[in-house]
Amino acid sequence: MSQKPITKAVIYCRVSGAKQVREGDGLSSQENRCREYATYKDYDVVEVFKDDMSGKFERRPAMDRMLAFLRLHPKDSVAVIIDDISRFARNVQAHIALRETLSDAGGILESPSIEFGEDSDSRLVEHMLASVAQHQREKNAEQTSNRMKGRMMNGYAVFAAPIGYTYKKTGSHGKLLTRDEPVASIIAEGLEGYANGRFSSQAELRRFFESQADFPKDLPGGKIRQQKVSDILNRVIYAGYVEHEPWGITRRKGYHEALVSLEVFEKVQARKNETAVAPKRKDINEDFPLRGAVVCGCCDRPMTACWSKSATGKRYPYFWCQTRDCTEYRKSIRGEKIDAGFEEIMRGMAPSRNLLDLAMAMLKNAWQQRIDQAVNAKSSLKRQITELEKQQDTLIERLVETSNPKVLAAFEGKIAKLEEDKLRLNDKLAQNQEPKATKGEIFELLKGFLSNPWNLYEKSPLNTRKTILKAAFKAPLAYDRKTGFRTPQASVIFEFFADFSSKCEMVRAVGLEPTRPRAFGF
Repeated sequence: MSQKPITKAVIYCRVSGAKQVREGDGLSSQENRCREYATYKDYDVVEVFKDDMSGKFERRPAMDRMLAFLRLHPKDSVAVIIDDISRFARNVQAHIALRETLSDAGGILESPSIEFGEDSDSRLVEHMLASVAQHQREKNAEQTSNRMKGRMMNGYAVFAAPIGYTYKKTGSHGKLLTRDEPVASIIAEGLEGYANGRFSSQAELRRFFESQADFPKDLPGGKIRQQKVSDILNRVIYAGYVEHEPWGITRRKGYHEALVSLEVFEKVQARKNETAVAPKRKDINEDFPLRGAVVCGCCDRPMTACWSKSATGKRYPYFWCQTRDCTEYRKSIRGEKIDAGFEEIMRGMAPSRNLLDLAMAMLKNAWQQRIDQAVNAKSSLKRQITELEKQQDTLIERLVETSNPKVLAAFEGKIAKLEEDKLRLNDKLAQNQEPKATKGEIFELLKGFLSNPWNLYEKSPLNTRKTILKAAFKAPLAYDRKTGFRTPQASVIFEFFADFSSKCEMVRAVGLEPTRPRAFGF
């Protein structure tokens, strides 16, 4: 009984990735060529299957659908048309396995580029072409990898743009990482805040990112994965450097703009390795801004706070000690008493007008001294860099003259360490020493805070209140249920105000000349 002639055909097309689908016309050109072949063979094209993934894989979504489609039809009744053998597979093993699977499913493989057959010569040619396709794929991968390595060695980022950056084409650098605002500024604030202790844990940093409307979220409810925070903290690319250990590419200065300094990045790494601290509570809100800042006067452990409802249904705020072995355990203190005592402390910290003017004059003088120190520091950094370069040159000369493997390894380690030190010094040298705000704006804000810390605290949102507490006090405030707040440990500036005021009160004003700024070195 003679076999019925084939009348139906399906087309299989494949490109290597989604980018080729977006930016190229490979799929459509393959389909057009296959349709021309089907017309020549008088086939009726009933389906077109398209994949956008590498040909080294045997399992592909469209390929699996096509095989399922063939199994629904009689054996050897449908032709499978491909544009070229490389579109079918670019791996010899995958090609052989797919050919067997296709034959078992009842499909007949055809192409305008090659005539498939079952004899030994046809199989040999087919396998040779499959080997060539695999070699081309591997060669392309090698060339791409080598180009990426070379570009990274020259200081360019080559992998997918991290959060906060995007690639833009430039005239002299090609595709270059550039800041993606406002996300870049959010990440910079987060990294600096983690480095200086504003965020005491990675959990707090994650909540900061989640609170920013423009930061990309990857979980329902506006949440982000903790892994995303860890990745941000680990990436030196945010400090303006590139490195990739698997390729043997050591850290080097990149051409892209840094979000933070290398010094900030290294502080982040140091903080990550410190002993973990308890994260800031999520329920510290506007109702209890002092929760976490007030400790029990008996055991010096943090007090907690909550609302309590009376028999009439009215709610009252309370603080209480939560340490079980403390004699004040679960003994409630009205929130109004703590708030009133705290207000009294803050109001009492405001210095006199004359003392404030004196302090501002001293701070302005210190500001100028820091500017002069920064200029001298730059000169010192340049000298240190020159010295490191001399040491490197000396080690390299000795390295060339050495053949002992252990000595070679020791020299290479020392040279690498000197290079890291030089990168760090160059980064400090390149940092812009000018503050983000003007000198006038900074001193105006500082004067407002020092002159009346309570006024600023009362009008500020929760996050700013937390910052004010850290700036005004060195340690949490201790509260005794019977006697109220103990003497607070004020920060250096307010401690200075208190010491200076007490000394002035001990000296008789009669017969003394008024204090002149000259006496303090102004």
